[in-house]
Amino acid sequence: MVDLQALRQAEHGRRIRFGYMWALFCAVLWGLWYIPGTVVWGLAPFVEMYTEVASTSGDSMALIVTAVLITALNAVTVVLALFVWNGVLGNYGEMIRTAKSFHPCSKWFLFASVFGGPVAILGSFMAMGFVGGAFAAVAALLYPVIGAALANVWHGEKISKRAAMGIIVIIAGGITIFGGGVITELQAGSVGWIGYLGGLMAATGWGIEGAVADKGLDVANADVGLHLRFIAELAIWIIIALPLLAIMGYPVFTYAFQVFQPWTILMFVFAGITFGFCYVSWYKSFPLIGVGRGQGIANLYGMFAVISTILFFGDVPQWTVLVGGALCIVGSFIMFSEESLELETLRN
Repeated sequence: MVDLQALRQAEHGRRIRFGYMWALFCAVLWGLWYIPGTVVWGLAPFVEMYTEVASTSGDSMALIVTAVLITALNAVTVVLALFVWNGVLGNYGEMIRTAKSFHPCSKWFLFASVFGGPVAILGSFMAMGFVGGAFAAVAALLYPVIGAALANVWHGEKISKRAAMGIIVIIAGGITIFGGGVITELQAGSVGWIGYLGGLMAATGWGIEGAVADKGLDVANADVGLHLRFIAELAIWIIIALPLLAIMGYPVFTYAFQVFQPWTILMFVFAGITFGFCYVSWYKSFPLIGVGRGQGIANLYGMFAVISTILFFGDVPQWTVLVGGALCIVGSFIMFSEESLELETLRN
């Protein structure tokens, strides 16, 4: 006699393990993405572009305009990497069917692209360019708080006592990261507000994106949905953002055609592979363990990013960033240690 209850519990356990595995893969690859994301700021043609724009519009505007071009090129490499991935999986037909199903699913990936690209990824590149990779990585660690709260409101996704405790610890870490940094810079007589704005954009955008994308993932394949999300983001940059900046007189297209240089291309290929497949893992974790928990485990990327930037650049962040990042990671571990039976029903 087959024990259906035992089979159900075994299947549930496998689902939870795979969800945690995907989220952990995301954390490792996401942490590595901050290496090329930081390096490109020191490569041609972005150094020259920054200098030219800063000479007429100031450093803050130069950073934003340069970050827009870098983010757009990052989207290009991710889209190309995902074309290879979905080609190997034989998903092109499914992509067409999903794109045509606008109301039930693809509209959610369009909304996700708005919050993920022009808000989160742009903000992260701004923070990398102004403050550095370690700060940019750690500053975005607040995003699971936003994602879990929105998933609870929109999807009825449960927040257990343990998950709520983890969220509180993550918030304490965020206050330490941002508050400590601002106090330090005020004492020095200046505040790099645009770097902190970028960090807040990253945390807010990724939190909202996860909750929005999860709606589409109820009925769509994660690999296909993610690819459509990045195609939509790329369209935003090519059709709206870059032409608008060009009309305003910024030389974005002039410098866009100067990126075909060995080290620059290598860094974008590295960025496309790490970021594309970290996103694949991220999206795959949501249907298995929920948005809040998937984002909480993926939050371990902050640890890998700080280690990577220290090893590659010797960039040791100030103590408030390290302490705040540690608190965020502890909060993620609290969420991670939740009993699997508590996840048996993700939604109310």
